[in-house]
Amino acid sequence: MLKTLALLLLLIPGVCLAQIKITGKVINTADQKPIANASVFLNNAIVGDKTADDGTFTLCNVKPGQYTFIVTAIGFETHSVTLMAGAANIVLADISLAPKTIMLQEVNIRPDPNRQRNYADFKRLFLGTSDNAALCKILNPDVVDVDFDTKMMILSATSNDDFIEVENKALGYLIKYKLSKFSYDAKGFFYYEGISVFEEMKGSKSQLRKWAKQRQSAYLGSSMHFLRSVISGQTDKEGFQVLRLVRKPNPDYKEGQLGNNNYKYIQSLYTKPPLGPPDFAHPTDQPGLFAIGFTDCLYIIYTKKREETDLSVYHPLEIPNHPVTILAFEEPYAFFDNNGIIANPHSIVFEGDWGKSRIAELLPVDYGPAVTK
Repeated sequence: MLKTLALLLLLIPGVCLAQIKITGKVINTADQKPIANASVFLNNAIVGDKTADDGTFTLCNVKPGQYTFIVTAIGFETHSVTLMAGAANIVLADISLAPKTIMLQEVNIRPDPNRQRNYADFKRLFLGTSDNAALCKILNPDVVDVDFDTKMMILSATSNDDFIEVENKALGYLIKYKLSKFSYDAKGFFYYEGISVFEEMKGSKSQLRKWAKQRQSAYLGSSMHFLRSVISGQTDKEGFQVLRLVRKPNPDYKEGQLGNNNYKYIQSLYTKPPLGPPDFAHPTDQPGLFAIGFTDCLYIIYTKKREETDLSVYHPLEIPNHPVTILAFEEPYAFFDNNGIIANPHSIVFEGDWGKSRIAELLPVDYGPAVTK
């Protein structure tokens, strides 16, 4: 389950080429003076700017959708707010940043003898184990604070006030990710969240074409692709088959016991009739925000790719070897925006294909696939 500040981001203001833009001004709460060189960006997007000497900024090329709007500057508290971009330009009221209060306290630093092993586990889980992950590198591993609780058997990590810088040579992105939560337990439950900003790497024309192809491949069959196809009502056309999966606890299940019949759930997959967006997705009273929910689990097959059978997810023999994802709902609804991004990630669990996706496959929320004719 997936998912979505003290470092100045190297974001260069550009000329707005699209109609939608966000403008505003950042000031100091203490004296109402403008704050220059603050970083202003939309979380998980390639949209950012730095404030000018007078504290003003302009975010260009903003696509409609729900975003987390973030402002950060050294020595100040971070400003974060949910923002809905529609079809019109947005002029924000002045944004006040409060100076940070620095508490000096005694700190005892002891070397962690298990640091190398714990970091290796973190890196494997955070980046993933895919071919893309093999081409990813964490440039500043020292900012990662990783710990393993031997009693609870939980691996946890954070980057505190720093960004983890990830160079993704598979997709051509430099990702700056401020990790706020990361946990992996003995049952295999994995969760992480944070804020990030993307920068496109520079390359030759052939390299740019290769990256564009790889990004398209990462997008096709992803949760972002699926949710966007739900909005357009074209799940079938886009290659998604959605089925109903009924789960009931197995009364004979014994935790930790191995055996062919020792399953945690008794599962029944209903292949007829297949489900369409009206069966599990609905608009909300908030423009650009949608809800997805179902009384049972959703069993999603992406039919335009082939893969070996994933033994970690329920896969009846009659189902062809396509990527499979199971959506299990922790709350009545998960909400998502026009960009195909889930706004309340705690509400849903991804099992299977999407559950294996990591930072190595992460695309900016404003990514747009190539249009094929």
